[in-house]
Amino acid sequence: MLGWALLFAIVAIAAFYFGFFALAGLAATIAKVLFLIFLVLLVVSFVVRALRGGSVV
Repeated sequence: MLGWALLFAIVAIAAFYFGFFALAGLAATIAKVLFLIFLVLLVVSFVVRALRGGSVV
C-alpha cells in the first residue's frame, strides 16, 4: 500500500513537471488516499497486536 502511494506521488511530481496539471492533481489525490488508508491499517494493526498481548514494535 505504501509502495503504491509513493508511486503515485512520483507520477504526480513527474506529471506536474511536464505540464499535465490535471493528471498531477489526480495522481496526488490518489497518493493521499492510499497513504491515509495505509496509516489507518497500520494503527488498526498496532491496536489489535496490543489487545492480543503481542509486541507492538
